Amino acid sequence: MKAFFLGLLDWIYKKKCYFCRKSNESVKMCSKCYDSLEFLSYGKRLAIDGVSVYVAGVYEKNLQKLIRGLKYHNQRDLAFYQAKFMYEYWQNITDNTDYIVVPVPLHKDRQSKRRYNHMELVAQEFCRLSGNTLNTKLITRVKNTKPQYKLTPTERAENLHNAFKVNLSEMSNCGKILIIDDICTTGSTFAEMIKTFHAAGVTDITCFATTTPKL
Repeated sequence: MKAFFLGLLDWIYKKKCYFCRKSNESVKMCSKCYDSLEFLSYGKRLAIDGVSVYVAGVYEKNLQKLIRGLKYHNQRDLAFYQAKFMYEYWQNITDNTDYIVVPVPLHKDRQSKRRYNHMELVAQEFCRLSGNTLNTKLITRVKNTKPQYKLTPTERAENLHNAFKVNLSEMSNCGKILIIDDICTTGSTFAEMIKTFHAAGVTDITCFATTTPKL
């Protein structure tokens, strides 16, 4: 019944595309705006401590607006489109469905203030599309770090030092790990998570980001 009334409201008050503001399709991101998103070339972007890092696109234009809308402006419906973009790229890397997908965690204080972890929402949608398994408890952020975007590479590394902790009680379900994040700039977040996993004996790790800043 709830779904019926929500559908009725959507029909009466047509959703506008968050990007072009048109309501022809009554969706949060119309097909024209989604199709404007551009993939980077398929393949490994860099390696951190022997771990392959993949990146789907460049942090600009509608892809930048998508990430910022979800991350900062409570546009939670955009998680599906970010996950879809990542999934369509990922299909060209592997068809394996045996990954444990681990979104980069937020500190509990920041998540309480924001009321959600945007990458958990993306990870949920990504797993639904890809058939992989989500685990949001395997690793937690135990240090309330500063926002990274204003920091130098050295400051980023210092800011993230000892920021994460692996939950040993979840280790029995630990297989191939796929860490996902929205933006990979210097790779410092991935690097600290990789170091933390390695210290716990987890070595089968891959990293995947939605975007990287334009060079």
